[in-house]
Amino acid sequence: MYKYGGLLIYQMHDDDGLLEVVDDAGIRSLHFGSSSKQSSQLLSEPSKLVLDYVRAMACWQLFKPVLEENVLMIGLGAGTISKYLLQNFPASFLTVIEYRKSVVKIARSHFGLPFDNRLKIIVADGGDYVCRVANNAKQFGLLIIDAFDHEGVAASVRTLVFFQAAKSLLTNNGILVINLWGGTANPQFQEIAQWLGQCFNWKTLFLPVQNGNNIIVFAFNDPTNLYSMSELRVLAMSLEQSYQIEFPTFLKNIKKHNASTLKEIIKL
Repeated sequence: MYKYGGLLIYQMHDDDGLLEVVDDAGIRSLHFGSSSKQSSQLLSEPSKLVLDYVRAMACWQLFKPVLEENVLMIGLGAGTISKYLLQNFPASFLTVIEYRKSVVKIARSHFGLPFDNRLKIIVADGGDYVCRVANNAKQFGLLIIDAFDHEGVAASVRTLVFFQAAKSLLTNNGILVINLWGGTANPQFQEIAQWLGQCFNWKTLFLPVQNGNNIIVFAFNDPTNLYSMSELRVLAMSLEQSYQIEFPTFLKNIKKHNASTLKEIIKL
């Protein structure tokens, strides 16, 4: 059966709706009952990042190219980011909070998410989990949030209390990365951007994703560190060669779209 322009190879229902797996031209994608791709994987290179917005989320590497700290992720999807981290950062341990048990099952069965002693998956509400463990401060060097429901960013991660708790879990040089959708005119985006600014003392950078409505936001816990733009340019070119991700282009777009906050984070 063909669907969304590709071959439907698996579908199931759970309490939260329809989940579908579609193959198209060597790329396998996870859908939540619509044409929008929640995750995509290149079948020939499973650890390579395919979707534009996921590659943009990897720009945390410009600011933390060596990752030896623990990572917390809210939202598993098909596990593409998890596999990327496991493959490329062997010193890190990864905790993933995923609301839907069915998503974990499909990530394992159809996207090859490995059983690895550096990967811990907890089936729970991500917002509730972060608020519950917030007293255990400074556990994670990187916090990645990609959690959506049918109304947009999942409600439990769309509160000021959540972002305050998330900040408390970051190490002193920790970075929070969140995928937002709908553009700057979206009230959800404006609300979350305001909360992030308040929590992180406006040390935030925005990266609009070309050919889409995603905007990736990076929030920095360190109140003092400044990065050198010239050094970032050199690093971006090196990372592009290593990971086949367009880091130099992303860095140009970060500079272009952050006139008001750039000086708080990057020294020109």
